[in-house]
Amino acid sequence: MRVCGVEIKSNEAIICLLSKKDGLFDIPDCRQVRFQLVNDHDAESVRKFQFTFKKFVEDYKIEHVVIKERAQRGKFAGAAVGFKIEAALQLIDTVDVSVMNATAQKETLKRNPMPVDFADTGLRKFQETAFIVAYAHLAYP
Repeated sequence: MRVCGVEIKSNEAIICLLSKKDGLFDIPDCRQVRFQLVNDHDAESVRKFQFTFKKFVEDYKIEHVVIKERAQRGKFAGAAVGFKIEAALQLIDTVDVSVMNATAQKETLKRNPMPVDFADTGLRKFQETAFIVAYAHLAYP
């Protein structure tokens, strides 16, 4: 199964691809590690963002997209543009999309610790959260 982990920060979706086959994890190479929503006030920009991400999902044969949940209120609440990005991703009709909360992620990692240190993956540091949410989804029994 090929999964795309997504962390939404500000006006961009940071992604990491991860696949699992026969109990082995693989990090496939991909052409893009972030998608940016340039102008969230323009409906055409939101459509273009969604189309670009949908095309990426189709090109890489992604079976599931998992988004790290963000707080809706409080000190660490996500920005409005981030929720627009989340909605645009959830409305893609060609792939299953889910949101994983921090509690479920921590419980999964507690039961199934990552077999490799993040520094050894070859990914960029800013992709760490997207990688962890993708791993947690695939490791979930």
